[in-house]
Order: sequence, then C-alpha cells, then structure tokens
Amino acid sequence: QVQLVESGGGLVQAGGSLRLSCATSGRTFGSYAMGWFRQAPGKEREFVAAITLSGSSTRYADSVKGRFAISRDNARNTMYLQMNSLKPEDTAVYWCTADRSIVVITTKPEYWGQGTQVTVSS
Repeated sequence: QVQLVESGGGLVQAGGSLRLSCATSGRTFGSYAMGWFRQAPGKEREFVAAITLSGSSTRYADSVKGRFAISRDNARNTMYLQMNSLKPEDTAVYWCTADRSIVVITTKPEYWGQGTQVTVSS
C-alpha cells in the first residue's frame, strides 16, 4: 500500500512557474517509479511525466518537454514536478502516481494521489 499526498497547486499567470510536490510515508518510497497525470476540462486524462526508482531516468509527454522537470528525493520521500513557462492549456487537475514499473507508470499506474488543481491565466 502506498499513500500519496500532493501540494503546490494554485493559480499562476501564463509564463510563470509552479512546483508540485508529492510526499509518501514509510520505507518503500524508493521501491516505486513515480509520475504525474493530468486532466483538462473536456479532455481525457493524459500522462505528463515519470521518473524511475533511483531518479536516473525520466520520461515526458511531448506537450511538456523542455518546460516541465520531474525529480525525486528518496531521502525525503518526496517527488516533484517543476513547471516552467506555463501556458493556459496546462490548466488541469494534476495527480501524483506510483507503480513498480516505469512502463505501467505511463499508462495505468496502481497508486494515485487525491489530485490538485493548476490554473494558468492569460
């Protein structure tokens, strides 16, 4: 069982930045790949970014490459999504996710956070 707690969502102007955080308790944080999904109004839920157990490898959706950066600090049991150069189309609910597979984490991860709203105004 994995518990994920998100923070850092909010309202920001286009071109600005936000950093989302995802924390989990216990001693198993380093045993999971982690990632982020999002869903904009009227659109399907989509994969955003993922990171391997050690943090040595990352994957990104084409729509966020060069703007978003995923990272993790296993000592602090925390994973981050740094979002720069935000656009109105980035407005969505964002979920923190976890799974033992870096492949599955990009499609149907096993564990999900509660979701946090990110709104980018023009």
